[in-house]
Amino acid sequence: MNQERLLSIIMAPHISEKATISAEVRNQVVFKVRPDAKKAEIAKAIKLLFDVDVIKVGTLNVKGKLKRHGRYLGAKSDWKKAYVTLPEGHDIDFGQG
Repeated sequence: MNQERLLSIIMAPHISEKATISAEVRNQVVFKVRPDAKKAEIAKAIKLLFDVDVIKVGTLNVKGKLKRHGRYLGAKSDWKKAYVTLPEGHDIDFGQG
């Protein structure tokens, strides 16, 4: 895998109530990733970007919701979410600037 592809896999952290609880209880971090990303690629990208070890990666595809604006119907895009389990003592802090 080339480094350019690894750098483009992680799109953004996904911050939600469920993601925060998962971080506290299971030491997991949730990311929005490219829809064609594989688990091994996600693990390597996390290692490269944040310099932390990865125990496990779980992925799921999130279906886009239908939205209506008056009489017009549209749809949000489908996207992929990755749950990354980190070892004890490792952490990724998104609050640093």
